[in-house]
Amino acid sequence: MSIRAHKRSLTLAVTMALVAPFAMVAAVTADTITAAPAAAHGSVTDPPTRNYGCFERWGSDHLNPEMAELDPMCWGAWQADPNAMWNWNGLYRENVGGNHEAVIPNGQLCSGGRTQSPRYDYLDTPGEWVAKDVSQQFHLTLTDQARHGADYLRIYVSKAGFDPMTEALGWDDLDLVKETDPYPSQGTYETDVDLSGRSGRAVLYTIWQASHLDQPYYLCSDINIGGAAAESGPAESGPAVRTAGTTAAATGRLGQFAA
Repeated sequence: MSIRAHKRSLTLAVTMALVAPFAMVAAVTADTITAAPAAAHGSVTDPPTRNYGCFERWGSDHLNPEMAELDPMCWGAWQADPNAMWNWNGLYRENVGGNHEAVIPNGQLCSGGRTQSPRYDYLDTPGEWVAKDVSQQFHLTLTDQARHGADYLRIYVSKAGFDPMTEALGWDDLDLVKETDPYPSQGTYETDVDLSGRSGRAVLYTIWQASHLDQPYYLCSDINIGGAAAESGPAESGPAVRTAGTTAAATGRLGQFAA
């Protein structure tokens, strides 16, 4: 090989060595961007919906095997499709025309009628979802990251005798609690909920009819009405009772919600 050819080969090798790390960074960055939620929308964050609660408690530690014991329904949700949690704010349908009961089949209310299936399908599964302790009168907060506005929030509660541990939610299982007036576009929409005369576990079902287009959101929150911690402040009940023998980190994740 001539001296000139040798120099060209050496220059090419050095150039490739310098460029390769940047190419790897670009590829990783592209993968990260692809995995991120496509757009921000919103959901009921207090009392938290099933998938938002799982994101809130486990989003930073979703591979922790102790979740299977501490929070089994969230474990099942993460195993079924983690995008249900990464996209906790995207459980909606479009062009329903207000015909919610006609479009969303019984047994599929918590997944919005299997919208974007199979992403949210597991949310319809009956079981021991962590339930937030609430008083008979409490405050509901919906977080609207995209500031879509709201034509209304329509809020239901499951009827006395409905067992969310063994039954998937249907329209006949619900009592209408209230329907709000419209909200202007802002970051949160808040309203008071009155469940006087009720106690025990229930599912709070909220339909958020966004204003920017015909885009309703279908949102299941598990609650424990008059629960042990309802008088003293926010708490959640359910699998948190099974924390004996776990690590301090895992116990703390649910312990912050325990009575």
